[in-house]
Amino acid sequence: MSALTALDTDRAAALEAAGDVDEGFLARFDAQFPRLHGLFTRLYGDRPDGSEALARVVASAASSWAARPADLKAHDALRAADPQWFQSERMLGGVCYVDRYAGDLDGIRARIPYFRELGLTYLHLMPLFDAPEGDNDGGYAVSSYRRVNPALGTMEQLAALAAELREAGISLVLDFIFNHTSDEHEWARKAVAGEPGYEDFYLIFPDRTVPDAYERTTREIFPDDHPGSFVQLPDGRWIWATFYHFQWDLNYANPAVFRAMAEEMLFLANQGVEVLRMDAVAFIWKRLGTPCESLPEAHLLLQAFNAVLAMAAPGMIFKSEAIVHPDEVVTYISPDECQISYNPLQMALTWEALATRDPRLLQQALERRHALPEGTAWVNYVRGHDDIGWTFADEDAAELGIHGYPHRRFLNDFYVGRFLGSFSRGVAFQENPKTGDARIAGTTASLAGVESGDPHGEDRVVLAHAIQLSTGGLPLIYLGDEVGQLNDYAYADDPEHRGDSRWVHRGRRPDARYAERTDAATPAGRIHQRLTRLVAVRKATPEFAGNDLVGFHASAPGVLGYQRPGDGTVVLALANVGDHAAHVYPRTLSGFAPEATDLVADAPVDLSEGLTLPACGFVWLRVTPR
Repeated sequence: MSALTALDTDRAAALEAAGDVDEGFLARFDAQFPRLHGLFTRLYGDRPDGSEALARVVASAASSWAARPADLKAHDALRAADPQWFQSERMLGGVCYVDRYAGDLDGIRARIPYFRELGLTYLHLMPLFDAPEGDNDGGYAVSSYRRVNPALGTMEQLAALAAELREAGISLVLDFIFNHTSDEHEWARKAVAGEPGYEDFYLIFPDRTVPDAYERTTREIFPDDHPGSFVQLPDGRWIWATFYHFQWDLNYANPAVFRAMAEEMLFLANQGVEVLRMDAVAFIWKRLGTPCESLPEAHLLLQAFNAVLAMAAPGMIFKSEAIVHPDEVVTYISPDECQISYNPLQMALTWEALATRDPRLLQQALERRHALPEGTAWVNYVRGHDDIGWTFADEDAAELGIHGYPHRRFLNDFYVGRFLGSFSRGVAFQENPKTGDARIAGTTASLAGVESGDPHGEDRVVLAHAIQLSTGGLPLIYLGDEVGQLNDYAYADDPEHRGDSRWVHRGRRPDARYAERTDAATPAGRIHQRLTRLVAVRKATPEFAGNDLVGFHASAPGVLGYQRPGDGTVVLALANVGDHAAHVYPRTLSGFAPEATDLVADAPVDLSEGLTLPACGFVWLRVTPR
């Protein structure tokens, strides 16, 4: 019989476990508990410890709320009054590694005046938790969620930084690496030792029988590190490790794991973290005979974490990181799951369009795959800390006469400079010579042609960001890109990094380029001044709020078009991904009054004669539909 009993019985047990709670928590509990109970029933209803685990989760939520600092509770109230805060046209995100951008947390605090100068309202600090020495996947192998890497600072410093950022109008964003821990985590050590209560925290098997059965349907993620989904322990047993051999997957079929991770999540919420990037969401549930990716239970788990958060830290939101088929990416996005999500398709297809000088795949994606549920938003980015994979759907490409496999091979060759005439200076990541599979690493400037000296290199950097800033959602800049940071090839001489080519675009803060950011005689100055102008225009353009987007067919080779509707007006964005000027004819623009305004140039435009876009050029036009 199911351990999860009737709703009212389990509700009473949960409230008893929670103890004395205030009216605010009780109201949120009443709103969320039926949902959480239903999710637990579906996930853990066949386990004898299901009801007890549910009660303990609620008790943890109540305890966390009681300990939540008063200023964070006040901030929760502000967020409740403006639940769509992340959809504002004034939002701008930045992302960086603490050590590589600023040395340590105090260094980040010292950069707050620059962040305000740039216009940031959202700062994602890459993994900064305690992690093993040496190779730790850039911090994604976590040894403790409650300790900051000592080289970066302390948890007390992190909480102080969060408060100072909040005062500056900047939300702190951290990664929640909840699919796996490092092999040095306390839970991992206890699980391997067979300590009661932890033996079922990971998926450990005595021999290859069960791992072999799973691996018939799972795929290798990092074949250069280890084959399959399992690694062998020194005692001969096998443990699940989807990614690197030192990252061990947690067993969410055990409700104690859910409770433990919910407590870590709430601890971070009480340090002032406002957004959690939910890492590797597609992999968090395993079931024999399946790929063990994007299973229904993965969504149930995220919804359950969402419900717990809504009780104890209602001002916090989740960001989904799902680099999977486009049809799967959107399934993680909803107010009840992850409110915001990376937009890997738009990112990849922006680079695809720049390589091919053909915007059709990107145009198709904006018209077909851009819409999201109400109350959610994309996080649009030109590039991130990770590699670029060509994540478009083959069936979408086929509609345009493009064959997926050879097209990906072309894009890989183009961006690593193997294609004749390529402007790019990227580096292959996880290249498989047998299949030709690879992903691409490189900074925006090096990929776009600045490093190679291509005459349109700077224009492509600005153009890619112009698309990102104007399509809707929350734009995210990898800090350094705004001054044209180039690849750092020194990673190849670092024994900790040389096996991972992604470090080519994770270079240290280019201080010399930042010093040149006001000098228009330098590439850094030109790129910075053009991008900051775009940011300023975006913040002053209400049509750029939210996600609403309507396609616009420019009927000109190389020109991408879309409309952002407003109150009686529309912003028409046109972007020429080609290397030659393109003319949009008057008839194509005849649906708008001829009097328009170029928002970036802050100048009137007459559309009656059409419009010519320079090579790798763009316009944001405020127009009035006839």
